[in-house]
Amino acid sequence: MRKQHVSRRDFLKLGMVATAGVAAASSFPKFTMAKVKTVSLPGCLGMSPEEMSKNSKVVMDSWRYILDTVATIQAPDIRSSVQGILRNPAPTLMAELMDRANREEVYQELLSKGLIKDISFDKFLPQTSNPYRSPHPFIAAPGSGYSSHHSYPGGLVSHTALNTMVSLSIYEGYKQVYGYALDRDVVIASQVLHDLHKPWVFQWGPSGESRTELKIGATGEHHPLSVAESMTRGLPSEVCVAQACAHNHPGWPKDEEGPVKWITAACVITGKDPVKGDFLARDRKTLPLPRRMENFVCHLGDHDWVLTVPAAKWIIPLMEEIAVEKYGMAQADLKAKKFNQFRNYVFSQASIMSLYEIYSTRGKNALTYTVLSIVAPA
Repeated sequence: MRKQHVSRRDFLKLGMVATAGVAAASSFPKFTMAKVKTVSLPGCLGMSPEEMSKNSKVVMDSWRYILDTVATIQAPDIRSSVQGILRNPAPTLMAELMDRANREEVYQELLSKGLIKDISFDKFLPQTSNPYRSPHPFIAAPGSGYSSHHSYPGGLVSHTALNTMVSLSIYEGYKQVYGYALDRDVVIASQVLHDLHKPWVFQWGPSGESRTELKIGATGEHHPLSVAESMTRGLPSEVCVAQACAHNHPGWPKDEEGPVKWITAACVITGKDPVKGDFLARDRKTLPLPRRMENFVCHLGDHDWVLTVPAAKWIIPLMEEIAVEKYGMAQADLKAKKFNQFRNYVFSQASIMSLYEIYSTRGKNALTYTVLSIVAPA
């Protein structure tokens, strides 16, 4: 079990931390069209992802919820580490890998273990010029690839806020029904950090589209890279292991192969021993035994994508239709910056989920009216 060293001063702060938790519960993000800021189509074209995010009530409310919730983490070391990552989700794991020889050694080991396939060395790992500075702030990153869920500036924040709420609801439910004494710090930290490297992996390009993600360990590279970053920053093994379970649970051997692979990849990238670090069991084939229940909570909490991926698949084509019908865009515009910036702003202000709710309950005309109220045609 993780040992917590809490000083008298930190203990006295816990009352204030608990109060912050009550404030967080009362400040859940709530979408309302009354707070959406309308801009012109030309106005969208010059906006940065960060400007779009800061213009959005749903994104900024979600951001405040995340910060307030993280402030309730009781262990000072974990709380400080998570806050530091949110302030600057820099790929510090790259400090040693900026050296080509070190990076090639890691690449070859991942290749030999079958953890990467069809990735040339020159494409291995996202670009960075400074491992101590994130290419984008956490609030400006998308929640996934450009045709997938939360694919807009601030999407990562919305996604993380929803997942954190779900995880804490599961935590409270298991506490009330079964009397589980789960580690709330681990529940919060693992979920808040589960996608911490999306600002690095899904960097925004000049066309307004985000970078295409590659795979490590047969999953999106952001996942094992995020686990590796938590290891690099010294997060407790319980947090790192739970975080690794976001994409699959350890309940059955076939499912557990996933987190084992991602932890193995993270350890190769960081140069850590998975057994000595208490990231894997001695046989290196399972998670540390007995398996902690926080692992399952992180996995269950990260299920926003189940509805939001299909919603994105259904809404993006409708946005293309509206762009042509109401904004006079040509087919060529739909693959270029003009449309990308347009959809980025609309999605960042309303979220894909809220737009899909409008479409699914009130139809395309209501969706079109909503889009027109967010971006005025030139």
